[in-house]
Amino acid sequence: MPRRRLKRVLATVALALTTATATGGWTFGPHTTIVSGPPPGAAAWVADDSLGVALPDPVDASPAEVAAFFAGLGPAQRRELAARHPLIVGNLDGAPVELRYEANARAWEDFFGTAPERGRQLLAFDPRGRGTFVEVFGDLPAAQRTAVVVPGMGNDLDTSGTPVTWARDLHRELATDAPGVPTATIAWVGYTTPDGVGPDVVTDRLARAGAPRLERFLAGLALAAPRTAPPAVLCHSYGSVVCGLAASELAAGDLVFLGSPGTRAGSVDALDTDARVWATRGPTDWISAIPNVSVLGLGHGTDPTDPAYGARVVTSADVESHGGYAEPGTDSLRNLSAITLGAPELISCAPTSPECLDATRR
Repeated sequence: MPRRRLKRVLATVALALTTATATGGWTFGPHTTIVSGPPPGAAAWVADDSLGVALPDPVDASPAEVAAFFAGLGPAQRRELAARHPLIVGNLDGAPVELRYEANARAWEDFFGTAPERGRQLLAFDPRGRGTFVEVFGDLPAAQRTAVVVPGMGNDLDTSGTPVTWARDLHRELATDAPGVPTATIAWVGYTTPDGVGPDVVTDRLARAGAPRLERFLAGLALAAPRTAPPAVLCHSYGSVVCGLAASELAAGDLVFLGSPGTRAGSVDALDTDARVWATRGPTDWISAIPNVSVLGLGHGTDPTDPAYGARVVTSADVESHGGYAEPGTDSLRNLSAITLGAPELISCAPTSPECLDATRR
């Protein structure tokens, strides 16, 4: 084994041992508990025969089947279902967007005892475990361009400043860069993320659970925003692992890896996606210290900004932290806006990727 690769392998093992020690010792069992399956109330939903027809199974029904079901209901019937089963309706990919907002606001108030802040648009809300949610900025059904932020570790109902701020600031940037284009941005905190530094950070256990949830969400998004171009999916930190595992099934126009520890794929070709694949990493991002190898299931593989990976690498020269890629005024935020808008004339290629705008590349 070449000396350089050996050093990186040893560094990965050292990282795993460090995280194991920090969490009380290495075990091969689960650490962060994965929340899966439909929210509470699924049995009551399936048993509800008030409409004289079977309701779509929240486990098995596809977003297209859910959309067809609600299309056959009148407004009053939809509202009645949302009022009786807010946690189910609010999390059903394929259900009408405004109905999901209404249901999730009700579920939020039922759980917390107070309504969400005025103007919040929650496309999903599940309080189980550390909690998951999806928040929208902009008019999603009318949008022509959309972006979905997939965050990394430590994000849940209580701690979600990075994805929510990114989605909000990107929406503002889109309005500045293309004031006549209807847009929407989405903070997708829709999976159980690693809870701080621990063994889950260097394995793909949580990403494998999150990947099908992201696939289903994007399938529903295509029905919720029929006027939109396929979305740009912005995958930050450990979120890159989720996106990498889901890539071949994602209904996305662009995949963007930001501050990535790796994607569990060695190249763009290995992602098996038709989406355009972009990557960037700030000059002072601590993620650069993570060894980009995968050994014994630990580590996430090749850095997507490595020329050998084959992604379109864009600049983030003035990004000052791991979470700063959507900071207002940065070249990174301008690039994210340009990618979302499909405006190549506004994109700044990195010096290592001078042909990042080549129309023949993915």
